[in-house]
Amino acid sequence: MSTLFTKIIDGELPGRFVWSDDRAVGFLSINPLGPGHTLVVPRAEIDHWIDADAGLLAHLTSVAHIIGQAVRAVWQPPRIGLMVAGFEVPHLHVHVFPAWDLRAFNFANAAKSVEADEQEAHAEALRGALRAAGHADRVPAGATGRP
Repeated sequence: MSTLFTKIIDGELPGRFVWSDDRAVGFLSINPLGPGHTLVVPRAEIDHWIDADAGLLAHLTSVAHIIGQAVRAVWQPPRIGLMVAGFEVPHLHVHVFPAWDLRAFNFANAAKSVEADEQEAHAEALRGALRAAGHADRVPAGATGRP
């Protein structure tokens, strides 16, 4: 059975994509810890990060690093959060988010919902920063940014 993230990747469920390559995608969290909170997700359905091969983990970290730089460029927080939790969806994903303090790392502080227009503005800001940083070939286009 496909995971929620596979359904998003396959277009069965909506997602605001900011990154897409042959091994991974990045799309905004629907319950963000801050503006531009992005999930970096492998296309392969892998439940736990320790079950991924080292090459895939390195790739996910590299993509998270690039997206983190874009988050910093757009919102200029003092820190960029990076977290692998994995309890929400049984599909490996790396959280990348702006952090102004330690409260940003607590999912109890995540937004319960975000207006669609606000989410799209955040996605477009990240897409613009990623394009400006030379990653246009990995940045999906369109309102939902389908890969």
